[in-house]
Amino acid sequence: MVIEIRVDKLLEARGRTFYWLAKETGISHSTLWRLKTGRAVGINFPTLEQICRGLNCQPGDVLKLANEKKRDKRRSLRGRDES
Repeated sequence: MVIEIRVDKLLEARGRTFYWLAKETGISHSTLWRLKTGRAVGINFPTLEQICRGLNCQPGDVLKLANEKKRDKRRSLRGRDES
């Protein structure tokens, strides 16, 4: 997965649980679990907004582009091949 969902890290930093977030936002525990484990194929804006409001954070705190160094390295290698 290229995009990392950081909900569990945000909850841990705030001393909260998935159950708390589910109750606070109305998002099902199973949906939050799929996000945490990387089994979700996407996240819609209303769900992202609810998570951000519940955790008092910004979307960039919840989502992170993973493997950035690997992607940059591949991109620079591709650039050499095209020259």
